[in-house]
This record gives sequence, structure tokens and C-alpha cells, in this order.
Amino acid sequence: MSEMITADLVDLDLSAESKEAAARALAERMVAKGRVTDLAGFLADVAAREAQMPTGLDGGIGIPHCRSEHVTEPTLAFGRSPAGIDFGAADGPADLIFLIAAPAGADDAHLTILSSLARQLMNAEFTDALRAVADAETAAALVRGDVTPAEAAERAAASGSEAGKDTAAAPTAASAGAAAGSTAPADPEAEVEAAEARPFRIVAVTSCPTGIAHTYMAAESLEKAGREAGVEVTVETQGSAGFTRLDPAVIAAADGVVLAHDVPVREKDRFAGKPTVDVGVKAGINRPAELISEVRAKAERGERTAPAGAAATPVARAGDSTEGYGTKLRKWLMSGVSYMVPFVAAGGLLIALGFAIGGWTVNKAPSVMDHFVWTQSDSWGALLFQIGGMAFNFLIPVLAGYIAYGMADRPGLVPGFVGGAISLSINAGFLGGLAAGLIAGGVVLAIQRVRIPAVMRGIMPVVVIPLVSSAVVGFLMFVVIGKPIAAAQKGMTDWLSGLTGTNAVLLGALLGLMMCFDLGGPVNKVAYAFATAGIAVAAPSDSAMKIMAAVMAAGMVPPLAMALATTVRGRLFTQAERENGKAAWVLGASFITEGAIPFAAADPLRVIPSAMAGGAVTGALSMMFGATLRAPHGGIFVVPLIGNPFLYLLAIAAGVCVSTALVVVLKGMRRPAQGTPAAGSAEGAAAGEKGSEQPVAA
Repeated sequence: MSEMITADLVDLDLSAESKEAAARALAERMVAKGRVTDLAGFLADVAAREAQMPTGLDGGIGIPHCRSEHVTEPTLAFGRSPAGIDFGAADGPADLIFLIAAPAGADDAHLTILSSLARQLMNAEFTDALRAVADAETAAALVRGDVTPAEAAERAAASGSEAGKDTAAAPTAASAGAAAGSTAPADPEAEVEAAEARPFRIVAVTSCPTGIAHTYMAAESLEKAGREAGVEVTVETQGSAGFTRLDPAVIAAADGVVLAHDVPVREKDRFAGKPTVDVGVKAGINRPAELISEVRAKAERGERTAPAGAAATPVARAGDSTEGYGTKLRKWLMSGVSYMVPFVAAGGLLIALGFAIGGWTVNKAPSVMDHFVWTQSDSWGALLFQIGGMAFNFLIPVLAGYIAYGMADRPGLVPGFVGGAISLSINAGFLGGLAAGLIAGGVVLAIQRVRIPAVMRGIMPVVVIPLVSSAVVGFLMFVVIGKPIAAAQKGMTDWLSGLTGTNAVLLGALLGLMMCFDLGGPVNKVAYAFATAGIAVAAPSDSAMKIMAAVMAAGMVPPLAMALATTVRGRLFTQAERENGKAAWVLGASFITEGAIPFAAADPLRVIPSAMAGGAVTGALSMMFGATLRAPHGGIFVVPLIGNPFLYLLAIAAGVCVSTALVVVLKGMRRPAQGTPAAGSAEGAAAGEKGSEQPVAA
């Protein structure tokens, strides 16, 4: 096994002016060493990780990192920037930049080494030595742990490099302050008191999206701040290097909990009933002393409530206080939509199959409880239709319930489901479900803020909160806002039913643009939810089925277009993209729009506009041709259930051709940037092609 970092992977005079340029400069060293096979693909993965959360840390450190299929073995590259590079840290630019590359299936041993580096970055002596080191070989040895910070400093002094000494002197105070988490040492009297009494005990969990760096840096920061405050802090790191559960006895003995995470905490129920601080992982790195003080204050006030957040929701977390209301609202709504979609798919396909087997009058069949003949296809069709109808009855309650869940965790489920069921009963539909979920979550959050006697806390989550919140939500839905929402829903339905000619075509084009704008993201889901809400009734209107057909057709275009483009003009794409193109055929045919994401991530300015143009054409043509669809999913596998299937397929083919032509033209117009021969040649060597044939990502 080769060393994770060598002198060839160190640049002590990194001249890049942006974080993208810094990542490229360090990644090119990895390509030259054979550690990265596809520069463009790897940089796209780095950029995708950076988009989730900035990787700058206080104390002048930047740690861009990712797991990528383009990495052959775990690798570190280190750069020292004299001018500093902005990686999004609160205290300014970073002068120490680590690019961490891990394979998609990295082994635990290597990831443990990466976690050790993350912890070292919290050590001011280590970072000072990196700023003082005079040669790449010593820097690599210091990062590997082959030499100590003191030995590295001795080498720097022996080299006579005054510049290195000056560089080391300036950031010492800042580094020490950041590493200490702004926590002053305890005074002697406090230390005596701590020795005489049992120390305050905290259990913590840290986790980040990739589980490589922030996870372990937050753990180290919390442990260090705990030692300085006289607090016992035991951390469970839920990262890529493994997941070792805290001893249940340690959890039981803990006085408080700190959850510093950007992905759901696994088995979060273990910490229920304890004072809890729930924040993002960077808060655990940057302000550990504040978190410890906050959880101690909660314990003193007796706030022993269940942890709040999104322990098992499809979104990462409801968001901490630094997120805007718009971001939180989007996550809450996506929580409800994500749980609703499986009901839509199951119910819609069952209903569609019921029509296919039992004919278009199957919706008038008697209940299969009263009449079912094993040998008659009509009975089987009626059975499937009625099962699908039952599944559809859950759509609005599930939507409302899990919107409330995303806001207030499990206490929000009961009032959310109740509000959703009321919305269904008063014909308030999809809009009513959205309102009911938001109201239910808000009511529960308001109740949880009320100070109550300790004797009542045990019955709050099982009696008081469900009772009060359901009553409030029911009153508002039945008496106050239900009727206006139902009227708005009916008005929108009537308007859609009256759309004909040019108006219908324009609506189809708009829905096509939305489906292809973010390829499975929030805008895509809004268009899809709008369409499925229209057919989520026993007898949907013709307009609703046309909208569903247009949405599914447009959603199939991006992956099919990318697959076709990689087939007809493969030299415009990297080897990895050509491989992704093979899978995109199946994904597109199955109506999985996300199949185009790898292409959009690598080249968004060319791929996304091309996809949107094709989606708009397909959506408009589908509406123009009058194609209808009763099933909410299935792609080409439900073509027999589509009205005007030949014209429907023609609309899809037209959109695919438009997107393919545009993406080929746009990619063909680009030229490798002048002055970057190293990137082109390195990529070409890695792919086994000439540098002039290897595309350069925008």
C-alpha cells in the first residue's frame, strides 16, 4: 500500500486565487501520481461536496474533500497559500489547504488515518509547524506522523529559513484561539470544586455528509473544550471510519447530549429524555465551549425533553438557527412529499392496472367484499383498482403528517395526519394538506416552548401534545381556513379542466421546464406533486391526466438525451460519463430524471439548459397531442395505459432529439483553456486518450 501523502503531493507555494483553482492545482498532482483517474469527474465530486457546506475552518484551514469513484486509493494533497484562499470560514481566508480524496469504497484503515488528520488540525502546534516547514518532504512526513511538530520546527530552524519563521509566528495566536474554542482555563477554585464533585457528563454525536473530516474535527474540538471546562465529554463519531455505538451505561449516566451533525443521527432515540443541543457539525468545530455551556444551562433549567430534529426524515435536519426560513420551509415540504411519493406510485400503478385489466368502467364495479369471482378478469381489475384507491386515500394525510414531522419530529405526526384527513374530507385537497402540515408543526413547536411542571413532562408527548394540537388543528381546518382552501382548490381544478389550445400547450412547456430545471430537486418535485395531486382521486379529470402525461414525458427526456449524446458523440464526454450514459438509457426509460445528474454536475451550464429546452418541447407536444396518463410513474413500462401512446412517444423522441442536439453543439463549441496544458495532458493520460480529445469541464 502506497503512502497517503508524499512530497509530490505537497505545494508550499500554492498560487491559486480561488478555492476551485486550488482544488484543481492539488488534484492535478493526484492525477500525475495515478491516484485520480478522471480530473473533471473528481473535481465535480469535490464541487458537489463543497456545495453542501463550505469546508473552511477557523484558524486559516481549508479542507475540500469528497468520496469519488475516480479515486484509486485514499490520498492527501497539501498546499500552503501565501495570500490565503476563501473557503467560507468566518474568520477569513485559509492558508493551509488539504485536499482529501477517498475512493467510493474506502477501507476503514485508511479512513481512520484521515480521521486522525482531522483531529490533528485542532492542534495549534501541528498547524504552526505546517506554516513553518521549509520543504515538501518534511511537510509530507509531518502530515503522515513520521515526524513530530517539534522535530519539524527543528528542521525549519536548521534550514535557516527566516520566511518560514515569520510565517509561523503570525497565525499562532489565532490558531491557538480557534483550537481552544475560545474557552479560558478554569480558575483554581473551580478546579478544586470539580475535583470534589462528580464532573458534568456529556455524550455527543458528530457526523457530516462524507464522514471524512468534519466528523472527527468536531469530535476533537468538543473533547478538548470539555477537558478545559472540567466536563467529561464522550463522543460517538458516525463517520466513514466506522460506527461504534456509545455504551448504553455511558448514555444513561450522561447529564446532557450534544448532536453536531449534518446528516441524520443514527439511533437517535437512545438520547431521548436528556437535555439536548442539536446543531450543525461546524458549530461543534467552531464553538464547542458555547455548546457545552448551553447544554449545562438546559440541564440546570430541567429541560429534559426528547431531542428535536429529523431523526429519520428523508431530509438531513430541519435546519439550525443559521438557516433562513425559506430553506427550512423547503426542507419541511420536501419531507412530506418524499413520504407521499411511494403512496402515489403504488396507488397510481394499481389503479392503472385495474383499468387495464377491468376496463374503463372498473371504477363503477361493486366492492370486491360483496362480489369477487376468481375466474373473471373484471373482478381482478376491480380488486387492483380498489386497493389502489385505498392507497390514494392516504396521500393527503401522509403529506400533512410528514410535513409536521419534519418540523416537530414525532409529536407532529398525530395533528398532521388528523389535519390531512380533514383536508381530504372537506375536499381541500393538496393545498389543504400543505396548510394542515405546516399548521400542525407550528402548533406542536409552540406547545413545546411552554414551561410546564416536572410532574407533567412524562405525559406531554403521549397525551397533552396530541390532544391539544389535534384539537387546535381540527378547529382551524374545519371552521377557519378549510372552506377558503377548498374553494381555491376547486377553482384551480376548474381552471385546469378548462385549459385548451394554446393555454394547455404553454402549461405543458412550463411543467417541462420545471421537471428539467434541477433534475429531481425541489422544483422538479413541485411539478411532480402538482401532477400527482390532480390524479389522486377516483375519477380524475381529462386535464389532470394530460398534465400527468406531460410531466412524466418531460422527466424522461434529460437522462435519455444524455445517453443518446454519449452514443453519437462519445468523444465529447469523459470515459466515466460514457459509462454513465449506458445506465442513463434504463433510468430515462423508467422515468428517473436523476439519471442526468452526473452530467449536470460536471457541466451544468451546457447540460441543464439543453435538458430544459427538450423538456419544454416534450411537455408542450404531449399537451398538444392530448396524451393522457392515469399512472403516476413507470416510464415506457406503462405506455399501454397511456392515451394516444404513439403521439406520446413521438413527443418524448422530439424532446430527446432537441436536448441531444443542443448539448452536442454546446460541448462541441468549447475549447481547452489556453495555458492549462497540465490539466489536459493529465486527464488525457488517465483516460488513455490524447489531451486534445479530452474535454475540459467548464
